[in-house]
Amino acid sequence: MTPPPVAKHHTCTQYREGLRIMKKALAAATVLAAVAIQIHPASAAGCGSITIAAMNWQSAEVLASLDKFILNNGYGCNASITVGDTVPTLTSMAAKGEPDIAPEAWVGLVPEVINRGEQEGKIVATVDSISDGGQQGWWIPKYIADAHPDIKTIPDVLKHPELFPAPEDPSKGGIYNGPQGWGGTVVTAQLFKAYDADKRGFVLVDTGSAAGLDGSIAKAYEHHQPWVGYYWSPTALLGRYPMVRLDNGVPYNAAEWKRCDTVANCPDPKPSAWPVDKIETVVSTAFAKRTTPGVMGYLHKRSWSSATVNKLLAWMTKNQATGDDGAHYFLEHNEAIWTKWVTPDVAEKIKSAL
Repeated sequence: MTPPPVAKHHTCTQYREGLRIMKKALAAATVLAAVAIQIHPASAAGCGSITIAAMNWQSAEVLASLDKFILNNGYGCNASITVGDTVPTLTSMAAKGEPDIAPEAWVGLVPEVINRGEQEGKIVATVDSISDGGQQGWWIPKYIADAHPDIKTIPDVLKHPELFPAPEDPSKGGIYNGPQGWGGTVVTAQLFKAYDADKRGFVLVDTGSAAGLDGSIAKAYEHHQPWVGYYWSPTALLGRYPMVRLDNGVPYNAAEWKRCDTVANCPDPKPSAWPVDKIETVVSTAFAKRTTPGVMGYLHKRSWSSATVNKLLAWMTKNQATGDDGAHYFLEHNEAIWTKWVTPDVAEKIKSAL
């Protein structure tokens, strides 16, 4: 059977109508795309590449890894880690704007560099990385503080040499010091003189090394023995062995601290409180201007306490974990903390990535 002839006029009409519909749809799509770009310019541009400085100590390493994970998975960034240290990293940021982020900058160590960088508009601080700052001082085990609630200050300790027998001469009290070369060791020796600790029946105990200092605390805890001496936070050791920092009994005296308390062999140091070390997240101004508001919003909120960091570092040390391992562990076990740093939609992206 021969098929009926095709009506040419009908076929051309369908073609022209189809072409008109396609053009109309294409025009509509173009308008929608333009509107979308205007409404979400940051999303369209993307977060881009970011360099994050990981300093050569545990808390800074894990914070850099945490920022990398959140920025990459929550904000679509291409963040990478660059190894650094306080002085060269912050000097480079203040001079050249590189790297983009220093998550844990102990700014008190290089105040001139920070001040110059801020004045010249090269860097900006976003948040206190560790909300209660870095804390140095003299500490006692928590079980000693609990057993002797009257001991809260350095002068309180110095009333009781019998409670803190020195390892070489138990007839005297012993105050454990750090190794030679540490600033905290110098200050401890100077405060020992300032408080006339020798006249109160105490001696300084030289621990010889960082390992020796850590070992003296671990040994005291294992045998539930008294201990008093220099240490700092945040550290993994204080996450494993809870310690209580002693109040110095006097306020911080900036002039005396600079004149004599931090100067080895200065003959007449005066009692002073240890200043709290300011620890900030510092970003280059160029990065702050080019990145998205969401990223900067995160970097203005992301802050954690010494207690939180100590616990995380203790877990990392026990498990020989890397910074990336620690970041994953923190995100998996501390949702109540980190979800306050980001918006709900970003939080869901991070949870999915985990």
